[in-house]
Amino acid sequence: MKPSQRPLDPNFSSGPCAKRPGWSLEGLKDACVGRSHRGKPGKAKLVEVVERQRRMLGIPEGWRAGIVPGSDTGAVEMALWSLLGPRGVDVLAWESFGKGWASDVTRQLPIEPVRVLEADYGELPDLTQVDFARDVVFTWNGTTSGVCVPDGDWIPDDRQGLTICDATSAVFAMDLPWRKLDVATWSWQKALGGEAGHGMLVLSPRAVERLESWQPPWPMPKIFRMTKGGKLIEGIFQGETINTPSLLCVEDAIDALRWAESVGGQPALARRARENLAVLERWAERAAWVDFLPARREIRSCTSVCFKIADPDVRDPARQAEAAKAVKSLLEAEGAAYDVGAYRDAPPGLRIWAGSTVEQADLVALTPWLDWAWQEVKGRFRPGA
Repeated sequence: MKPSQRPLDPNFSSGPCAKRPGWSLEGLKDACVGRSHRGKPGKAKLVEVVERQRRMLGIPEGWRAGIVPGSDTGAVEMALWSLLGPRGVDVLAWESFGKGWASDVTRQLPIEPVRVLEADYGELPDLTQVDFARDVVFTWNGTTSGVCVPDGDWIPDDRQGLTICDATSAVFAMDLPWRKLDVATWSWQKALGGEAGHGMLVLSPRAVERLESWQPPWPMPKIFRMTKGGKLIEGIFQGETINTPSLLCVEDAIDALRWAESVGGQPALARRARENLAVLERWAERAAWVDFLPARREIRSCTSVCFKIADPDVRDPARQAEAAKAVKSLLEAEGAAYDVGAYRDAPPGLRIWAGSTVEQADLVALTPWLDWAWQEVKGRFRPGA
């Protein structure tokens, strides 16, 4: 039977993600709209959003943190174009975004030697094969595959190269070992359910040393430049952003951070995400028509949770893809869940954001709708249908 109760918030998109519980436009009433971001009030807001994140995440003293253009993608590209080159590079790729960074390093930047350590969707590359005499580029959590690295134990403290980590769908939901990360990037649109366009960039002292001692031989777009006269432009990390930021988006991020502080900060956010994943794990154990895309529990994401179709009567990948699309469309038509389709490059299935801004009760309410939708559509995709 069709479930009678819908999630109060049916937004399960993996980016932009659900707003924090209780969000409303009222939270933006103090935004510095119509003011210069270089003026005292605007700059104070920029510094506030950075410092609140620094405190909540436990970013070490000496690590620079700043707002940069272009969301997480812009932050990663800044790091790749500015820091890579003086030594070899290992790039880890096990889903779409990691493959994108690998393409940038191998096709856009004249760097040698480069290795790309790949794995199929649902798995990780062999982390024991990573050469930390080289720079290492990786995503902490593969948003499009639902696979994350289990911890930071595989990263040595005495590494010679830099670690450059795309952490956008991990931060504020997973515990990151900051001293293992020389560069970390994320965006508010995932981690905090914020609005798009702004990236966060964190640099370790080792990364700053590289910036001040290495001049890339390729032309550097102005929007990527972090040094002047061989020295770090400190203003970038003191509220003086490279381009004009949206102070409305900044206020929205501050609102989300205040909520996060009110529920207990980073430990509470990570607990919320783990408990959300547990709801979906309990459901998947009894739902015979789906399996997790990552079979190994220790590498399973608690934010971008990815499922593949496992119904024995729907085995053809093309039919699985069409069936998953039908489930997605039916859920949207019923107002039960929005934007839960698998990423376009991923295997056919569903992807459900379960990060810290999602309420556990909404996931509990969602699971009967998933089962109902499958029962409604599966007959169309069985052999002979």
